[in-house]
Amino acid sequence: MIFLVRHGEAAAGWGDHPDPGLSELGHRQATDAATKLKALGALRCVSSPMQRCRETAAPFEDLLRVRAVIAPQVSEISTPAQTADRPAWLRGVMAGSWSDAGETYVRWREDMLAFVQTLEDHTVVFSHFVAINALVGKLSGHDRVTHFRPGHASITVLKRGAKGHIAIGALGDEHASIVL
Repeated sequence: MIFLVRHGEAAAGWGDHPDPGLSELGHRQATDAATKLKALGALRCVSSPMQRCRETAAPFEDLLRVRAVIAPQVSEISTPAQTADRPAWLRGVMAGSWSDAGETYVRWREDMLAFVQTLEDHTVVFSHFVAINALVGKLSGHDRVTHFRPGHASITVLKRGAKGHIAIGALGDEHASIVL
């Protein structure tokens, strides 16, 4: 199994800060997720380099006495360089499909899946809403960017099937996310 964990609640909205850490609630969510992950048999982790994912990974790292491998492959979707209104851009992307998003994002999605398929079982991936949706959508054959709404610190389980390919085992808890 591979576990996809969305970061805990951020201390700032996506449009307010380019790389916020966690809110007080987000830290509690991260601690709860670490306990659940240990009970599920998680042994190692990789994390997006973004601060909110690093802070979400920290309780798991401390609990298991491991260090996350920092993996840009599972980071947040990148914003085009000249985008003045990041939240409006992201809302548009989230309402659309991968085929409409453009080749850069289709390739990002495919590269992320290729990376996750190389991970050992019992690995946790601390990542983001859109990144987790990219993986889940690709694995389930959906082109929509938003396939489901993983809540903060939710745990989505991927299982290895025939010939080592990964498939969705269980979606994490859902919660409405608002892009601010």
